[in-house]
Amino acid sequence: MRDLVPFGGGSRLDGRTGVALVAFGVLLFVSSLVLGAAFAPDVGAADDDETRQTLVGSQGGGPGLHDHGSVYLLDGRETEWRTGGTDSYFDVTMLDNGSVMAGFMQGGYEACGPYESPCTHTGFRIIDPNDDSDAAPEIEYEYSFPVRSQANSEVHDVELLDSGEFLVSDMEHERIFTVKDGEVTWEWNASSRYDAPDDPTRTDWLHINDVDVIGEDRYLVSVRNAHQLVIVERGEGVVEVVNGDEETTQGDPTLLRQQHNPQWLGDGRVLVADSHNDRVVELERTDGGEWEVAWEIYAAEGVNFNWPRDADRLDNGNTLITDSLNKRVVEVNRSGATVWSYGTPEVPYEAERLPEGETVGATSYADGDGDEPTTIGEGRDIPVLSFLLVIFQTGLQTPFWFNEGHVAVTIVSLVSVLTGFGIVVRDRLTRG
Repeated sequence: MRDLVPFGGGSRLDGRTGVALVAFGVLLFVSSLVLGAAFAPDVGAADDDETRQTLVGSQGGGPGLHDHGSVYLLDGRETEWRTGGTDSYFDVTMLDNGSVMAGFMQGGYEACGPYESPCTHTGFRIIDPNDDSDAAPEIEYEYSFPVRSQANSEVHDVELLDSGEFLVSDMEHERIFTVKDGEVTWEWNASSRYDAPDDPTRTDWLHINDVDVIGEDRYLVSVRNAHQLVIVERGEGVVEVVNGDEETTQGDPTLLRQQHNPQWLGDGRVLVADSHNDRVVELERTDGGEWEVAWEIYAAEGVNFNWPRDADRLDNGNTLITDSLNKRVVEVNRSGATVWSYGTPEVPYEAERLPEGETVGATSYADGDGDEPTTIGEGRDIPVLSFLLVIFQTGLQTPFWFNEGHVAVTIVSLVSVLTGFGIVVRDRLTRG
């Protein structure tokens, strides 16, 4: 068998060369991690003397982020109470009586309808924190239904209406619906506007992930995979589209890209966690009916956002942001300065500042005296590497400082190790 010779001649690529390549790859990878951790900015530690209570819905961790879901209340930076034992929790709302309403997903149910048992259920729960006793929080009510799979079929949001109905966003059947006493009382199906596949339960078609009451019988709906928000009026259907028009079923992904948890600020303004553009953005409707950026922020505490999935404009005029893959909740002011932050133990989905929660109508950052939007920070989208980074962070739960550079180093290290290992094996076979 012919010996391997490097370009330009020279010594044979023997087992020692292979071992050196393996060692180089390992050293490069480890060094990048050590340096990344050593020079990482201080994240999740900002605080001041203001008293804060923050309710958090945590999707969890592990592959697919469906493990160790929880709901907890922060008093300042201390956990006042927490309940877990569920695959995932999502949007959380504190009700007037102190109970907490939360969307959830959980496997292991026996009642599975058309699906094989055991199966996954999704829906919402009402949780009693038991604030006035030593007892642990407990589930006092649940509405749920079986879904085909854990992924992309969850109920992410629920609202309690004045009528006593619960308004629910449903990704399994791509609809919003109301339910009372366990019975569906009304529904709007996305297929009335969007071209539906034969069976929406078999594909992540639209991923309807949020619904908010913004007026009497008027609901703001986040249609994630269409990059649009729609206003649905009960009895009328879609009456307004953000990022498109009546004829458009795919929005401009540079304006919104797979967004979560919009907040209606009023007067043609909406605050959105623009998740896959890795920013939080306030949009303003122009006199011509178009929607434009009025304010946007890409980073806090010196770290770019990574898949932010909630943003609330607070009563004090600041903005509370749930930065999911960086595992933190941050409060920033209009100029982008961080006034409070908290590093979460698992991936958070949504956070609400108490007592107000997410309001309908809030302070706008739109100046009204110029055409240029306020932009804080810079976007970051490195072809291939940014996509791979999301895979690393959702699958491996990498730390916040693990960035596209670390992804590139990981790839180089892996190639070096595999090449070196291959040379060692070939050398041994040749010698044998």
